Amino acid sequence: MRPARVLLLASAAAAAACSARPPETAAAGKAYFRQAGCATCHRVGSEGGLVGPDLTLVGFRRSPAFLERWLSGPTAWRPGTLMPDPRLSPPARRALVAYLSGLRGQDWRAGARPWDAPFPSPAARGAVIFSRAGCSGCHGPAGSGGEPNNNVPGGRVPALRGLHDRFTKAELVAKISRGVAAPQKLDAKGPDPLVRMPAWGGVLDAAELSAVADYLLTLKTADPAPSDW
Repeated sequence: MRPARVLLLASAAAAAACSARPPETAAAGKAYFRQAGCATCHRVGSEGGLVGPDLTLVGFRRSPAFLERWLSGPTAWRPGTLMPDPRLSPPARRALVAYLSGLRGQDWRAGARPWDAPFPSPAARGAVIFSRAGCSGCHGPAGSGGEPNNNVPGGRVPALRGLHDRFTKAELVAKISRGVAAPQKLDAKGPDPLVRMPAWGGVLDAAELSAVADYLLTLKTADPAPSDW
């Protein structure tokens, strides 16, 4: 067989192998999310369970780097988590990260977000926003205690109890609105923390920010280790 024909056949075989690789697109990640049963625990828009955090805004509040790290081994990041290790191949993990990174609230229909219904008080509405927008995924249910974070004092996202002793409502609204793009590092020369608080002013309007602040001010138990959040 002529060398040129051998090279041509080898190139065709390589092209076929590449085309057979699992796609790493957001569409492929969405298909995997459905096929793997992720919706049993996680809700996106109006579909799915609520055993785990609502993921409708996960692309806004989590970076691709964090999602990659988390899906590489949930128990390694958070010992004791209820989420099993998905044991993803690298292409499947990248596809799922691509899908999750694109979730920024578009799956809630206009006027159909969980906190758009009437509530007895702004604080009650704020509690639903805190839970369903995903704040509890970092700060814990009812602000009881945060998840692990790398290279930060205490090694965790801070709890949010006892804020009424440290912040006025206006200060809370401003802090939630602007977020914390660069959490304080434990080691200034170490890696950047993977968990950071996004600027919620880009997602929540003034009334929603006010409701979240009202809710946080009801959490009376003091945080034993106050820190930035």
